[in-house]
Amino acid sequence: MADNPVNAKPVELPPVLDHVQAAVDTLMAQEVVAGALEAIKRDDEKTLADQIALTEVEAPPFHEEERAKEFARRLEEFGLTATIDPEGNVLARRSGTGNGPTLVLAAHLDSVFPAGTDVKVRKEGNRYFAPGISDDTRGLAALLQVLRTLEEKQIQTVGDILFVGSVGEEGNGDLRGSKYLFNKSGIAIDGFISVDGVNVNRVLRGATGSKRYRVHMDGPGGHSWNAFGLPSAIHAMGRAIAKVGDVQTKADPKTTFTCGTIKGGTTVNSIAGHCEMELDMRSAGANELDELEAVMLPLFAEAVKEENERWGYTEEDGIKLTLEPIGHRPGGMQDDSVSVLQAARGAMGALDIPLYGYAFASTDHNVAVNKGVPATTLGGGGKEGFNHNVKEWYEPVDAYQGPQLAFLTSLVLVGVAGVTEPILERRA
Repeated sequence: MADNPVNAKPVELPPVLDHVQAAVDTLMAQEVVAGALEAIKRDDEKTLADQIALTEVEAPPFHEEERAKEFARRLEEFGLTATIDPEGNVLARRSGTGNGPTLVLAAHLDSVFPAGTDVKVRKEGNRYFAPGISDDTRGLAALLQVLRTLEEKQIQTVGDILFVGSVGEEGNGDLRGSKYLFNKSGIAIDGFISVDGVNVNRVLRGATGSKRYRVHMDGPGGHSWNAFGLPSAIHAMGRAIAKVGDVQTKADPKTTFTCGTIKGGTTVNSIAGHCEMELDMRSAGANELDELEAVMLPLFAEAVKEENERWGYTEEDGIKLTLEPIGHRPGGMQDDSVSVLQAARGAMGALDIPLYGYAFASTDHNVAVNKGVPATTLGGGGKEGFNHNVKEWYEPVDAYQGPQLAFLTSLVLVGVAGVTEPILERRA
């Protein structure tokens, strides 16, 4: 998540609902809450130390096991029982007084970097450099700080907080950890907060959905001179990409596409027998994403037919098409009145954190939003740059604001025993 523009102005929204504001005001008037917020600021260096330590444990795509073990160990240092589910997610529940809602507070374990990447953190001035130093070890460290503060101040919540280190948030991980949590774990979840990115001035209202395909075109192939007249897989793919490039999409809700990668052929003087391309389609609207898919996929069949007919072939003896689904991130939209959004906005107001962005993105909260579970993604605090690049850096400028925001938002949602009732509704 990018830093705020220099001339950014606060987003204008209707006031926070009265009962939410009352809960925020009551909590902020409590000495224990004020002390907890100060403790988070005091522990800024501890949070950063957790972040650095976790960064230096590799978590390549689909192989997050070592970081999962380390994150689980750190959760257990604060007295929780941590488990690793069959998908690889780390789970640790901090129970409330009973009969309250369950809030998931999550950050993702995986990075985009392959095994063997040098993840040793180095410091230059006030910046820390390492692949993955921000995305998302900052989120994991923020979760640990929230738990550290709850335990130190002995704050008893009404609802449960389920701390989660999720797998598969990045790229072709396709939100597999979050999908397992909602579709297979059997855990009743009433609300969901992901801490991802660092920008505390941004709250995600909706979830950008995406569908991805790997498109394969295969044909006989042959020598460019001696076999001239055979259909070419690369030429067929070129026809398809030209068709895709001419598709018009909706601006509201924003709907996009791209042909992200392409490869194929063997030599410069060969008629290509194979070509493949990866297609990414996204939309802030679930129906619009389905509509875009329905327009896009037939274009590839048209292109194959045209290439075959150009040379007098059919699909049986010419180019053959295979569409391989490689990802589906469900999307959706939420109303401003949703409890998690209201709690985040109320907490930001109490902490004097202006809201500059109220937007969509694709993160672990997608699955929750799609299923109608109140959800958002909050920033972990600080500044970042070159995410998903080996030059990635993190700068702990006012970094404590991230854990403070996650902490206060969570308390508003789950309530504090003898002080406030949860504003997060139980779904079942």
